[in-house]
Amino acid sequence: MMHPHTELRYINDQIGFGVFATKFIPKGTITWAMDDLDHILDADYLHKIDEYRGEILKKYAYRNQEGKYILCWDLGRYVNHSFHANCMGTAYEFEVAIRDIHPGEQLTDDYGTLNIDEPFDCFPEDGTDRIRVYPDDLLRFHEEWDAKVIDSLRYFYEVEQPLYPLIRPEFLKKVNIAATKQVLMDSIKSIFYDRTDLKSRMPRR
Repeated sequence: MMHPHTELRYINDQIGFGVFATKFIPKGTITWAMDDLDHILDADYLHKIDEYRGEILKKYAYRNQEGKYILCWDLGRYVNHSFHANCMGTAYEFEVAIRDIHPGEQLTDDYGTLNIDEPFDCFPEDGTDRIRVYPDDLLRFHEEWDAKVIDSLRYFYEVEQPLYPLIRPEFLKKVNIAATKQVLMDSIKSIFYDRTDLKSRMPRR
């Protein structure tokens, strides 16, 4: 579920739609959390449906560490990619604002955290050498992403958290430790989907 202070807006024909803040969302706020309305689909489900729906699933779903497709039921599936994302995923099935997000600003995340099936090229962005997202980006950038999460969670109890009730009970103690002691018990690397034949299918860089 997306933070309630967000809305869907059309950007342009090239990008399509995006999710934008309608009110100020401070650093440390949960911006998205998985809930029981999200669809969790086994990997072989993709081969049981027609090609048209399969393409939609691949476009809007992400994959968890078990390789299952997660299709968000609400605006979450429209969050666009940025190498300078203002939201970051965690091992605890929620994303957090890693800097202040102002009214009218687009919410973005790094698709490198989503276990994409195939590499894809992105729009050029200043301040980064990255131009493509790879299926193994979680293995390459997890330390950088973990540091951003730890830095943001120190504000966790200082800001309004409308999505807090959606945190699964088994994660609450670890989230509290991260927020109060700035110790992340589980790296985002733990949600990497380990494909046994990943190397054989990866393009040479």
